[in-house]
Amino acid sequence: MAINVKKKSACVRFGPRYKNVSANVVVSGALINWVTSSRYLGVHLESCGKFKCSFVSNESKFYMAFNSLFGKIGRNASEEVLFALIKSKCLPILLYGVEACPTNSADKQ
Repeated sequence: MAINVKKKSACVRFGPRYKNVSANVVVSGALINWVTSSRYLGVHLESCGKFKCSFVSNESKFYMAFNSLFGKIGRNASEEVLFALIKSKCLPILLYGVEACPTNSADKQ
């Protein structure tokens, strides 16, 4: 099986020595790059002293979905309908991957 080293593979390090990149990782004769953040199953992982996820992309996608929804509906629908649509269509985008990652108070706000 061929491994796509250039586009699909990356090395990310977590823990107290996350800045110390000591060894190069070689797979099938190709060098895998060390990165500070990576996406795995739609969750953005950050290289840090503790295991950390980034929710910045989730937040921007939530606002894009909300603006698209509100732009099409506008003030024509009632508040109950608007909140039900936000809850069913936009909120899952924002909350995707939250249960898999530890969150701090800044992420919760």
